[in-house]
Amino acid sequence: MSAASVTPAIGWIGAELGPQVVAGTTTRAGGVSEGSFASLNLAAHVGDQPQAVAANRARLRAALLLPGEPLWLRQVHGAEVAVHDGAQVEPTADAAVAFERNRVLAVLTADCLPVAFAAADGSRVGIAHAGWRGLLAGVLERTVAALGVPGEQLLAWLGPAIGPAAFEVGTEVRAAYVAAEPADAAAFTPNARGRWQADLYALARARLGRLSVGRITGGEACTLSDAARFYSYRRDPGAGRMATLIWRR
Repeated sequence: MSAASVTPAIGWIGAELGPQVVAGTTTRAGGVSEGSFASLNLAAHVGDQPQAVAANRARLRAALLLPGEPLWLRQVHGAEVAVHDGAQVEPTADAAVAFERNRVLAVLTADCLPVAFAAADGSRVGIAHAGWRGLLAGVLERTVAALGVPGEQLLAWLGPAIGPAAFEVGTEVRAAYVAAEPADAAAFTPNARGRWQADLYALARARLGRLSVGRITGGEACTLSDAARFYSYRRDPGAGRMATLIWRR
């Protein structure tokens, strides 16, 4: 069964990362949360009712037939990578890897970029929460290093994030990227307000390209402009969070 054949009662955008791997991102549809959290908020740290989050996570487990509880991370916009060994509980990290079957990895996002990784042979999987700070800090590079698989033998999928037309940043953000890698200037477009439109997808693809990642898919959505499907922190700071998950069968 491929990821695309999973058709849960919750909102779900599946990724194709090989026959041994299931991956994808939830949408905001199919949950019980109310107000700005409506309806499938999966984050426990944003002010939603704990019982609603618990019910949404139960729906997630049932709809996707998860083989275990996801390794939920305490995300801090950094570059630490956790290893899902079945023992850790909410490690402070913005990425995770798993080397065993049925270890479910997850990151929560609402504009930041989720990136799912799988070895081409399905033997290892990883996931990263990559906002502009995490990308700059090297979260993708550290996730690939933790996987221990040559880039040419990796597949990567870019989940829903804020699009370049909606993501405005200051000169200091562009300057930090260009100082680290001059070629990243191509991912920034000046706007009429003297600031810059930043393309998270392009920045991630450039980094993955420098790591020689074999195949990169996804990267078409915009969380801010698609309010029907996605939460967006920039659109609504009180919003919930989607979850991107990956595991190997």
